[in-house]
Amino acid sequence: MEKVFDVVGLYLNPPERAVVLCVDEKSQVQALARSQPAFPMMPGMPEKRTHDYVRHGTTTLFAAFNVADGTVITSTHRRHRAVEFKKFLAKIDAQVPADLAVHVVCDNYGTHKHPTIKAWLAAHPRFTMHFTPTYSSWLNQVERWFAYVTGDLLQRSDHRSIQALEADLRAWAKAWNHDPKPFIWTKTAEDILDSLGRLIARIKGEGH
Repeated sequence: MEKVFDVVGLYLNPPERAVVLCVDEKSQVQALARSQPAFPMMPGMPEKRTHDYVRHGTTTLFAAFNVADGTVITSTHRRHRAVEFKKFLAKIDAQVPADLAVHVVCDNYGTHKHPTIKAWLAAHPRFTMHFTPTYSSWLNQVERWFAYVTGDLLQRSDHRSIQALEADLRAWAKAWNHDPKPFIWTKTAEDILDSLGRLIARIKGEGH
């Protein structure tokens, strides 16, 4: 419950002189080549695509979504261990202005709490981690961005190699950053916060 207040509080009342980044990895992104090309659209007929694919391996898309302006920092790695996450944190560190604190919203995946990561964070005190509650991935705004990537690129893609897939992911993210779209944290989130507040108040009242 405290984690919900913590994360939603960052969205509704972000700290000054700081950036809030929603971070996660989209793992097992497959390079899929369609076994037959798409059939061109005819008048009055939708485009037809084969559902048979040839698989050419997987990659992992790391992303940090800036809740204030909608820009993203991304990387692709073939694996998603602590060492890759550490490299991504280092990339964030290099790209965020040095005078800003960095608040990272992420899930409780073991990689994010690995001793390697804890040591890196200890050496970079401007970073603060904020973990979403278990089964609450919807609280992490980067998941919504991943949904855009999936719908706009991955579900329509045709990649003959991992390199081609990774190049398209980088190009898609670059195009997004030319016209970034921050997500408005809706009243629903405030309702969640309010309802949680009423619940806590009731529990505390019962404790007296």
